[in-house]
Amino acid sequence: MNVQATTQALPPSMMKTALYALTLMVLVMASTGDADAEDHVVTQSNMSFSATDLTVKVGDTVSFSNRDSMAHNVYSLSDAKTFDLGSSAPNTSKKVTLDQPGVVDVECALHPSMRMKIKVTQ
Repeated sequence: MNVQATTQALPPSMMKTALYALTLMVLVMASTGDADAEDHVVTQSNMSFSATDLTVKVGDTVSFSNRDSMAHNVYSLSDAKTFDLGSSAPNTSKKVTLDQPGVVDVECALHPSMRMKIKVTQ
């Protein structure tokens, strides 16, 4: 068996195409999400949040799990993250992804005494 190896350079047009494809592949792989992102669960029970203060990282998700006998409506008007999860019936969950650093003041629109702070860090 006679095997010969050849070392020929790619023509410039093929080299550009190969570099473009490689660059595109790297960009797609880099944008597929943060592998270090975590999910945090905050329970709503007895008209209160299970945590009054929570620290998470940018890209983390917080699930609000309603274990109360009544509906809740979790929202925030904070600069770091504005959201309104809408009415959440008992035994349901809704989640929000926190995508920039800062302090997020969270409240229940139906029960103003329900409040918590989420500190989002890099």
